[in-house]
Amino acid sequence: MSRYLDIAPLRSLVAVADCGGFQRAATSLHLSQGAVSQHVRRLETALGRTLVERDGRGSRFTADGEALLGHARRILAVHDEALHAFGALSADDEPALVIGSTEHAAAQLLPELTAALAATFPDRRIRFRIDRGAQLRTALQEGKIDLALLLGPAQESDARTVGELHLTWYSAPHWTSPAPGEPVPLVCFDAPCAIRSLALETLAEGDVPTEVGAEAAHLAGVQAAVRAGLGVGLMATLGQRPDGLAARDDLPPPRPLELSVWPRRGLPPELLDGAATALTKILTGAIRH
Repeated sequence: MSRYLDIAPLRSLVAVADCGGFQRAATSLHLSQGAVSQHVRRLETALGRTLVERDGRGSRFTADGEALLGHARRILAVHDEALHAFGALSADDEPALVIGSTEHAAAQLLPELTAALAATFPDRRIRFRIDRGAQLRTALQEGKIDLALLLGPAQESDARTVGELHLTWYSAPHWTSPAPGEPVPLVCFDAPCAIRSLALETLAEGDVPTEVGAEAAHLAGVQAAVRAGLGVGLMATLGQRPDGLAARDDLPPPRPLELSVWPRRGLPPELLDGAATALTKILTGAIRH
């Protein structure tokens, strides 16, 4: 009986390794978990070896599985290179780099980052997902995104701190500060939120009485509430004043927030390096400007 290795099962095997499990691999490949499992079984049948076995509630690669994984990566690389050479890959077939970002980072960074990454990785489509930090961390763990731009330092060994976001207090142009001793109304994101926490800490450290006057789930809601005069808001705008808002310098200056880029499990190091380098250059240029 002739034996051969199909491309689709090999791609599923690599996804199981990179995403950390069958369900996450299925999500990444837009397949059912059953289809991914069937692909791995086809490879095991073709080779007569067990490649992945149960490990508690999860799974782990056997020694044979790890050995095949190296071959699979090389086979897929040559396969995709050949399709590219003959122009046989459509835009939908080309590998995508999916980047998740919080709204504060997205508004100012993503246009420049898109151009920088397109130049760095011309053979990849760039896709974005804009969400709250907690949801992005979950999507990263589930293999739904490749990289996440998150507020705060790099707390994992494979994450990278790429720079700082400088923050500015904003209010409506007609807004006036409360009388001495009265609390300053704060407009902020729903908790948990790094900028919300920093805003409250900054005002407390400056002995400015504060109360949360309005909350919103998204940046547009925060800006709309500030624009309506409901209070002051702390935002990262990289010096680009939002329409209808006025910067304020009569409140305690906040410290910058670090911005870090986090990769999903198994992401090729060159993709993380390229994204981190591009972000560092963009942030450095924004600060200089």
